Amino acid sequence: MLSLVDILRRIDAGQTTAPDAVRESREAAMARNPALKAFVRFAEPAAASAPGPLAGIAVGVKDVIDTADMPTELGCPAIYGDWRPRADAAIVSRIRQLGGTILGKTETTAFAYLDPAPTLNPHRPDRTPGGSSAGSAAAVAAGLIPLAVGTQTAGSVIRPASFCGAAGLKPSFRLLPAVGVKTTAWTLDTLGLFAATAADLALALELISGRAMTSAEDPGAPRFGVAAMPHAGERSAESMAALETAARALESAGADVRAVDLPDALVEADRRQPTLYQFELHGSLGWEWRERRADLPPGIAAALAAGEATPAEDYDAARGAARRARMAARDLFDGLDVLLTLSAPGPAPGRETTGEARFNRLFTLLGAPCVNVPGLRAADGMPIGLQVVAPFARDARCLAAAAFLERALRPVL
Repeated sequence: MLSLVDILRRIDAGQTTAPDAVRESREAAMARNPALKAFVRFAEPAAASAPGPLAGIAVGVKDVIDTADMPTELGCPAIYGDWRPRADAAIVSRIRQLGGTILGKTETTAFAYLDPAPTLNPHRPDRTPGGSSAGSAAAVAAGLIPLAVGTQTAGSVIRPASFCGAAGLKPSFRLLPAVGVKTTAWTLDTLGLFAATAADLALALELISGRAMTSAEDPGAPRFGVAAMPHAGERSAESMAALETAARALESAGADVRAVDLPDALVEADRRQPTLYQFELHGSLGWEWRERRADLPPGIAAALAAGEATPAEDYDAARGAARRARMAARDLFDGLDVLLTLSAPGPAPGRETTGEARFNRLFTLLGAPCVNVPGLRAADGMPIGLQVVAPFARDARCLAAAAFLERALRPVL
């Protein structure tokens, strides 16, 4: 993978230039995209990279995020083919302001839901790259670009990062502005980032958010609570072995590691998450459901039908459960810096699915920052990611703990 930090270091040292770094990413992406299908389209080459701290960094943007210079088709060209926004989304405008180059729009599942996208997993073409941010995860994991933007409403950053073997960050809710991003669930939708390492994610988030992330909070040897989350259902033996390997590696590196059980309030909120999601999905895509129902893929059509049938009282009960869970989460982190759990139930399954968000959706509901830490592998070589979760608004802590886990795992990789 391409390291954002390393590219910027080489530019600063005079070993390459910003235009050359972008050109190399463009050439690699255009050469490999016909097979990988990570990008929907590429932007026209800019005459020169704009000045700024991200100059030289080629960025992929998920195609549910508005770009003034390219169409935004929302993964559903049957409805939104060639639809051209008048303005950039706030996140796109910010990246351009920082000197980053938007290389193109990355593939997404339709309306960021579960119907598979065309993208292939860079490790095995018969396995899913995950979803919904499939193209962003695959483009970074394949070494085409150093940075990509995705979104997560349930598990759409952490899960594809795990399946493709990239580092992925879902920041705290609304740390990054969602203006100009297609809404699917207004209390859940969160922008996220993909990069090679936790350090790359930290620098990118620091620059884009304008908040210190690379040195603001270093917990030293963090206190990890290992959450097996039995309520989340089945998981592969290889994933559980990876979690145990990580726990041992952390202990060897000097971290305080203990097993934790999630409070009942969190388990109950997790159980009600689909009700909240489907109700808001139907509210967000009401026009598409009424006017273009025949053009919707089957997965999202079924979810919209379920949302339409959901009583408002059930939605309000789910919101109440979410509020109670956020309060209970404060006590969960007493004596802990972060949680460690699985990023997905197992390695990437087949292409007929995008996988399941059973280990992600609760933390999205809580608004908590989460990082996928790649590195471990299944017996067949497929990536297995581990998820680090911190309290709301403790993004720097989450990234520092993820970097600590990366270092702790090096002797066992």
